[in-house]
Amino acid sequence: MKNQNNLVASANDHSVYLEINQSKSLSSKIEIKSLYTAEDTSDLPHLNSQPGEVPFLRGPYKSMYTEKPWTIRQYAGFADANDTNRLFQQALAEGSQGLSIAFDLPTHRGYDSDHTLAGADVGMSGVAIDSVEDMKRLLANIPLDKISVSMTMSGAVLPILAAFIVAAEESGVSAERLSGTIQNDILKEFMVRNTYIFAPQPSMRVAADVVEYVAKNMPRFNAMSISGYHFQEAGADPILELALTLANGREYVKHAVQRGLNVDQFCEKLSFFFGVGSDFYLEVAKLRAARVLWCEIVESVGGTSAKAKALRMHCQTSGWSLTAQEPMNNIARTTLQSLAAIFGGTQSLHTNSYDEAISLPSEGSSRIARNTQLIIQHETGICDVIDPWAGSYMMESLTANVVEKVKSIITEIDEEGGVVKALESGWINRHIQTTAATTQANVDNGKHVIVGLNQHNSVASHQSTEYLNIDSSRIRSQQIDNLIQLKSNRDQLAVKRALNSLTNIAKTSSGNLLDATIHAIKARATIGECIEALEKVWQRHSKAPSYVSGIYKDCMKSNEGWESCCIRVNDLAIKLKRKPAILIAKLGQDGHDRGANVIAAALTDVGFEVHQLPMFQSIEQTVSEAVQRNVDVIGVSSLVGTHLELLPVLTSVLKKYQKKFHIVIGGVIPEEHIKTLHSHGVAAVFKSGDSITDIANELVNLFNI
Repeated sequence: MKNQNNLVASANDHSVYLEINQSKSLSSKIEIKSLYTAEDTSDLPHLNSQPGEVPFLRGPYKSMYTEKPWTIRQYAGFADANDTNRLFQQALAEGSQGLSIAFDLPTHRGYDSDHTLAGADVGMSGVAIDSVEDMKRLLANIPLDKISVSMTMSGAVLPILAAFIVAAEESGVSAERLSGTIQNDILKEFMVRNTYIFAPQPSMRVAADVVEYVAKNMPRFNAMSISGYHFQEAGADPILELALTLANGREYVKHAVQRGLNVDQFCEKLSFFFGVGSDFYLEVAKLRAARVLWCEIVESVGGTSAKAKALRMHCQTSGWSLTAQEPMNNIARTTLQSLAAIFGGTQSLHTNSYDEAISLPSEGSSRIARNTQLIIQHETGICDVIDPWAGSYMMESLTANVVEKVKSIITEIDEEGGVVKALESGWINRHIQTTAATTQANVDNGKHVIVGLNQHNSVASHQSTEYLNIDSSRIRSQQIDNLIQLKSNRDQLAVKRALNSLTNIAKTSSGNLLDATIHAIKARATIGECIEALEKVWQRHSKAPSYVSGIYKDCMKSNEGWESCCIRVNDLAIKLKRKPAILIAKLGQDGHDRGANVIAAALTDVGFEVHQLPMFQSIEQTVSEAVQRNVDVIGVSSLVGTHLELLPVLTSVLKKYQKKFHIVIGGVIPEEHIKTLHSHGVAAVFKSGDSITDIANELVNLFNI
């Protein structure tokens, strides 16, 4: 796969774009036949395997759902700890069987709520946690020795897990009695989700120290959940998602072995996290194949115990597949995706809310999402049969095809030098972004049908829905008050000693970082202070954005609307005597970059000069770059609800410059916010699902020449 892509530096010296040779690019697509017969399964292995037995094709447990259904584990968190605690209490009372905590972005990135870079993100896409006192409020009156808790956290994993352990201990539940999972999957963050803090090498040490501490002190707790969900959300198809997830899992095992950890003990405490999209048969086959492949991987590195070989998983329905147009259609999408996860044998499941393409989920939509699982568990009889797809000509053949295709991709990763080398060379990002651009083009040209969006759509497609509206400024003020009170009541000398100890352990590589962080958290050090102690040794990591070009254009060939749009952009360039220029930025701590990358790639293909900024930009940095690059349009990608606070500030700052900049925004934008954004000078608002052709045409219209 080497030397098939041309790397081109973009004009702004920040980002790069990749001209992909479409004829040679990786394809992980599996063609599903219209008819399968006994011949398709005549030579397949494992057809007579039983559930709960190697290679676990039919599930990791003998009884599967017949004795205990999958756990309903809804990912939730917003505003402050008290708000989220009330949500957890209500969810448990209404049928949820485990907790899954969503933290806000400053917490993920290791910033306290009073940090200048936390800003509008405080409490917006999850709960704000600045200290053990916040964690105690979050988990108040929840029986932690009976309810398992999953925490999606990788970047600030040390202080967050430490705060969880200390909060439980101070409520009377020792660490050895805690059950649940911490994600602690840092490799994935560098590939897609971007909530990293430090560079890969120190980050891997952090992950290993967490695993080591949990193995010694928390027998009921899983120290790592290796995630594929975010690969699919970023653009990977199910096969590439599975290959990257398992390759990362294998890398963690190798790293653990190098640290002297026992393979079986390490693998017995791992779990996996997959996204489940709308390609129904393929998603079922993917989850069945995942268990077979992981069993082989564990055996290849010396694992011998059945528990170590048995892959256990959590699944979440697809977020990117949800549409802002006719959002009630999303209930059907989520239900079918749930069925695929269940038929694939998941151990726990989160179902997305129908309004997530519009705003943060409302209370009503969250209840429907949870009840979707309860209806399946109690009203359908699906739990009565173990792996009902076993022996199916189609499903067994498709599962075997997935196994072979994933092995082929993992071999290519090995040829690149392994996961870390493939990450550093851009191989992984290229293939994820290629798939994302191809998918978007096929939606825009109608080859991939989405009901209510590009086909069978109503003239009055907008359906008014309630949405969750969070006042970030109120939450931020409240969190700052809590921090002031915490710092005024603690033993400052004890905090200083604990933080210095944490810094020294990071410097010397002697001792366990999580153990040291627990001591700091007990002394009432904050989340941000613990990260700052590590920053004295390891600086924060940053990376240049990249995007592919050529894919979208190739897929849109002969599309009349696309060709017309290209002509319009070219005519504009002739009038301007240069290409129209756009700067694409993500403000604040939002690390989800699929939309920004796809837009950058497609607008390059249509004829714009595109400048893409690195992640986590401040308004001042964005304005400086826009002025320096002399762009015409500033495009902001927003997926976490911060637009009403940030965009007015951006437009206000730009007013002092003589040049007029056209400000546009795209992402998760409630209909009710559009008028407000326009009143603050935002020229155009693009919602999830809008086609690239429509977006490009609207951008051309802004020039009014």
